[in-house]
Amino acid sequence: MSATARINATVRRVPGWVLYVVGAAYAGWLFYLGATGGLGVEPIEALEHRYGKIAFQLILVGLAVTPLRQHLGLNLMCWRRAIGVLAFFFVLAHFLVWAVLDVQQISAMWADIVKRPYVTIGMVGFLCLIPLGLTSNNWSVRKMGAAAWRKLHRLVYPAAVLGAVHWVWLARGFQLEPLIYLAVTLTLLATRFRTQKARVA
Repeated sequence: MSATARINATVRRVPGWVLYVVGAAYAGWLFYLGATGGLGVEPIEALEHRYGKIAFQLILVGLAVTPLRQHLGLNLMCWRRAIGVLAFFFVLAHFLVWAVLDVQQISAMWADIVKRPYVTIGMVGFLCLIPLGLTSNNWSVRKMGAAAWRKLHRLVYPAAVLGAVHWVWLARGFQLEPLIYLAVTLTLLATRFRTQKARVA
């Protein structure tokens, strides 16, 4: 059995709920570190950034599921929904830390959204993900129909780009890491669009 086949067999044996438990436990652990001084002298900012980074990484993993299967034979399809739900969970946690612990007032939130472009872009990306998080269940697929459900979930494409731009714009000075993530995002999207175009042709 090849290494890819062994990985696929292992993935099939691990149910999606395990990912939920691990993700929730890690989010709780980070919050505990922030509350007890384990995230440095600016725990709220550190927690906000850690949640946001994990969310973005999970979005990229979700976008990579199809290319990995098509080009490398690595099949993570059984985890794709769990990955997407966890991505939304961490985006929501990122937003709540910013709104509740950092900004704290609705008027200040609105001022940030209007006056700071990187916050505006991040908020638009978050709004794109809300319907995806709410419809990531079997009932929604049956109610909407598979075709409409898949079309709605393409909102993850602009959300990913907006998230990457949000991070690049947020970074102070020239930082290579967010630029690398932006490049990875655009590469994954280009790969998916090429695949979809080939299917249509």
